[in-house]
Amino acid sequence: MGRDLDDVDRSILYLLQEDARNATAQDIADSVGVSPSTVRNRIDRLEADGIVRGYHPEIDYEAANLPLQLTFVITAPPTEVAHYSDQIRSIQGVIDVREMLTGRRNLHVDVVGTSTKEITRITDTVHDLGVQIESSEMMRRRHVQPFNHFFLQGNEDMDARDDEHASEEST
Repeated sequence: MGRDLDDVDRSILYLLQEDARNATAQDIADSVGVSPSTVRNRIDRLEADGIVRGYHPEIDYEAANLPLQLTFVITAPPTEVAHYSDQIRSIQGVIDVREMLTGRRNLHVDVVGTSTKEITRITDTVHDLGVQIESSEMMRRRHVQPFNHFFLQGNEDMDARDDEHASEEST
């Protein structure tokens, strides 16, 4: 089970999600109102506790000459989801596999390629594994943002709830 996060932890996570590459301990400390050593210690603990599992670049695949981005929704036998997930991740062009907890459509697989020929190769390889691709969707654009419950402490603009929802409960 996870651990509770305080406002400092949530603020650090928010700022790391915004731009971990350029966020120095001093910058985070200035924003959060703690010392840089506190930030470093907190990040070390967040990493040790498995809350922060890594720092990864966000890649614009189209700019990297991989203009076709699709999501395959796949049905695999529930007891073999992990097995198929491992096999699918080894296919060239697969960039993300999400294992769903419930439902028939229990693997969501993101793939990239330069041509329909490449996408067809990936599709055929998935089918050769013995699973069913239920649907595929082509991505137009992806928008990533920090989880809105990791907010910067003391910043009224980053309230964990929107004003409309809060005013509904106050009436």
